[in-house]
Amino acid sequence: MSVTDTAPPYGSHGTAVRAAHDIREGVLHEVRKAVVGQDEALELMLCGLIAGGHVLLEGVPGVAKTLMAKALARSIGADFKRIQFTPDLMPADILGTSVFDLKSQAFVLVKGPIFTDLLLADEINRAPAKTQSALLEAMQERGVSLEGRNLTLSPLFTVFATQNPVESEGTYPLPEAQLDRFLLKIEVGYPAPDEEDAILASVHRGFDSGDLTRAGVNAAVTKEGLLAARTALNEVTVEPPVLGYIRKLVAATRTSSRIRLGAGPRAGVHLLLAAKALAALRGRGFVTPDDVRFLAGPVLKHRLLLSPDAELDGATPSDVLREVVQGVEVPR
Repeated sequence: MSVTDTAPPYGSHGTAVRAAHDIREGVLHEVRKAVVGQDEALELMLCGLIAGGHVLLEGVPGVAKTLMAKALARSIGADFKRIQFTPDLMPADILGTSVFDLKSQAFVLVKGPIFTDLLLADEINRAPAKTQSALLEAMQERGVSLEGRNLTLSPLFTVFATQNPVESEGTYPLPEAQLDRFLLKIEVGYPAPDEEDAILASVHRGFDSGDLTRAGVNAAVTKEGLLAARTALNEVTVEPPVLGYIRKLVAATRTSSRIRLGAGPRAGVHLLLAAKALAALRGRGFVTPDDVRFLAGPVLKHRLLLSPDAELDGATPSDVLREVVQGVEVPR
C-alpha cells in the first residue's frame, strides 16, 4: 500500500483507528505546504510519533531533515526545540543546571531544551559519547535526574535526531545502546527531478524555510488529539502468524553468518509497535505481513553489526537485512 492510499477499510474497528487515519491525512497535507516530496520519510516520522518512539534521520546536508521536523511539530501544535550538537556541547546544555539568583539569594533550576514536546538533535554524532548519553535516560524513561530531582518530561516527548552518513571527521559514532533506543532510522535521500524543480520554483516565488507561518503550515491536530490517537494501537489486531513472523525476522538477524551482532528483543517490540502504528495511520485495524516487511529496514538495520567478512565484501546493513528478510517465510 502506498503513502497516497486514501480509502482505508475501517471494518469493525472504531473511532480511534479512524482518528489516526484522519491525523495522517491532515498532518501530511499541512507539512507538504513546506516540504516537497519525502512522503515516505514523513509517514515514517509520523509513525514513530504515534508509536511513541524516537526517530533517527540520516541524510546528506540539504535534504530537508530539519525542515521536516519543524513542519511536523507545527502541524501537530507541539512545542519544538532544536539543539545543534557540537564537540564542546555538555550534558548540562541539554538537561539544564542550577544558577544562583541574586534576587532570591538561592540557586534556581534552569531547565534545558530537553523539556519540550519535539526535540531536534541536529547532527547528534558531532557530540562525544558523554553528551550523547545525556539523552539515554530521557529517551527511555521520558524523565531525567537533575540536581538530585527526578523530573518528568512531556508525555509527547520525542527525539528526532539527524546525522550525516558521509562526513566522518569530527564525529563520534552513536553507541549501540543509544542506537537501540531509536524506534526508526529513516534514510532521507535526494528528491526526484520533478520534486527538485518544484523546490526551485517555490523558492523563486518567495518560499522561506525559516518562516513556516508565511508558508501557511497550521496545526491539523492538537497535542491532546495526538495522544488520544495513540490509543488506536490498542484497537489494532495482530494475528498469531504475524506475531510469529515478527519474532522470526528478528531472530534471523542473530543466526546469519554475515551479522556479528543481531537485533535484540527490544527490536521485536519496536517492530510490532511501528507496524500497529502504520496500520492505524493507514486506516486499518489489523497488521499485515506487508506492514512488517515495509518497516523491517527502518526498525532493524541500525541495530545490526556486520561480520568482518561482510564488511570486506562491501556489504551494507541494508543489503544483509534484505537477504535475511527474503529468507524468512511470509505467513499467508
